[in-house]
Amino acid sequence: MKETGDKKWSLYATVFCMIVMCYTSFFFYPRYKQLGTESVISYDVSGYYWYLPSMFIYHDLKHQSFKDNILSKYSPTADMEFLQGYKLPNGNYVMKYAAGMAVMYLPFFAVAHAVAAPLGYPADGFSLPYQLAIQVGGLLVGLLGLWYFRRLMLRFYEDRVVALVVLILILGTNYLNYSAIDAGMSHTWLFTIYVFILSNTILLHETFKVKYAVRVGLLIGLATLTRPTEVISCLIPVLWGMERISFAGITAQFKLLLSKSTLLFVAIVCAAAVISLQFIYWKYVSGKWIVYSYGDQHLYFRSPNILDYTFSYRSGWLLYTPMLLLAFAGLISFWLKGRNKVALTTFFLLNYYIVCAWSIWWYGGRAMVQSYPVLMFPVASLITAAFSRRLLLWALAPVILFFTYLNTWFLYQSHGGGLYDVECMSGPYYWRVVGRWNVPAETVLLKDGAELNDGTPGNIHVLWENNFDQDTSVHSSLPPIQGTKSLELNEHTPYTREYKFAYSGKPQWIRAEADFRCKQSQYNTWKMAQLIVRAYKGGAVQKGNMIRVHRMLSDGDTKRISLSMNTQGLTIDSIGVGFWNGGDNRPLLIDNVSVSSFDIGK
Repeated sequence: MKETGDKKWSLYATVFCMIVMCYTSFFFYPRYKQLGTESVISYDVSGYYWYLPSMFIYHDLKHQSFKDNILSKYSPTADMEFLQGYKLPNGNYVMKYAAGMAVMYLPFFAVAHAVAAPLGYPADGFSLPYQLAIQVGGLLVGLLGLWYFRRLMLRFYEDRVVALVVLILILGTNYLNYSAIDAGMSHTWLFTIYVFILSNTILLHETFKVKYAVRVGLLIGLATLTRPTEVISCLIPVLWGMERISFAGITAQFKLLLSKSTLLFVAIVCAAAVISLQFIYWKYVSGKWIVYSYGDQHLYFRSPNILDYTFSYRSGWLLYTPMLLLAFAGLISFWLKGRNKVALTTFFLLNYYIVCAWSIWWYGGRAMVQSYPVLMFPVASLITAAFSRRLLLWALAPVILFFTYLNTWFLYQSHGGGLYDVECMSGPYYWRVVGRWNVPAETVLLKDGAELNDGTPGNIHVLWENNFDQDTSVHSSLPPIQGTKSLELNEHTPYTREYKFAYSGKPQWIRAEADFRCKQSQYNTWKMAQLIVRAYKGGAVQKGNMIRVHRMLSDGDTKRISLSMNTQGLTIDSIGVGFWNGGDNRPLLIDNVSVSSFDIGK
């Protein structure tokens, strides 16, 4: 429906959310002030952005001779890895990501480049003015998208519904993170593009004017140039107006497209003109019109990771943005009473399928953010139904409040709180920390293989111990933790043998523990030293657990760290314990290793 009546509540909600976005960006977590891999232009963003300094500062799109200097100075990726592109057989480099984000970054980059030197900063593409420009650019695009999103929704839903939907979007979903903190990422920019695709699709179907066909084509082209799978955005204008899937409905839509073939042709030409920039770039650096730049990453349409992508503890979309469960719940009312349901539902389902089909599904719920302008339609339908049914409204209100609390918790813990670890979430760890602000220090070990018990240990028996003082195979140049010797892990001794001993009891639990000392801790998860325990029967592993001990160690720490393993119901005849440093070259001392059995009292 068209905008009529008083729109003050949605306006108030939008302005409030804009204030929240600005506060989050500049005061809660100003990413432009961060360094290294936490800076604005790091990891994926640096890959989107790399075209600009390559072209306009270093004039070196092909050879990337400046890359090592930038990687060394600013560390946008870990360990000096050039993840922004890869080397072609002809010796040139090709950017991994398509050029759409670079096109959108360009005006902000230009401003930063103009002021960097006068302000006393290096005009190298990566100093503070450039970081700030991309952050502000993303925030402004997010604010613009939110403003026009409100106007879009008011075409179909009443003011109070739109007000609540805006609050849900900003306070209850990960859109806040990607519009205010990780604003350099592509998602908030694509969100705004989709708002404009929807708005101009409506105007196109209302007026059938050429200017709206041009806009729709350019927007679809820019979305595709940013993320090639966004080419499915063309389904929105093509299917717009369909209200049912039937032979008659499909025939009518096909006739409409034929009757407006000139507009369709204009839109296609405009989209192709934008997308052609990528083909021109590929031809320039490789000599070929098409280059697959994602290496061993692919779409697997035959086996999409739907459950993992949606519900995995590692990064499941709905596990970490549960507010979007309302979109699924609202599909029923949207399909019954919503408008343009075929276009929006088809786009949502196909987009969801494609996102789940990507091989590295653990990139998380961020890939759904750009589709939120579409997903908010079923959310709005659910809210509309709730306003007309008081019982549903009372049932929905606490759910919305709870999901908003969780979203606030996830946002805080992702940027300084420390309880959310994007790389190493596990089921036991998730349920121990979610929604909480303080947990025992040892809870962090649940990210690996530890098992925590809440009872009181009893019937404790030491089964095996070793202080290495009499072990002639142990050599270390560092002062021992205790006694005359400590075992040392380093680049020359990356792992120990497994210390294995016979055991025939049936305890409820086994605990391995040792004293650890590190001069410099390791914060790269995959290089952290591990304590490993295994229970055997006839040489076969019945159960094994491990923990990364650096999770409990800071620089200069000496700590006793333990790993507990529940062995109830297992029949075992031996136990093994060992250590591995995960490829780290920083020395780690280990001493006073022991393995004990115990039961849990009630």
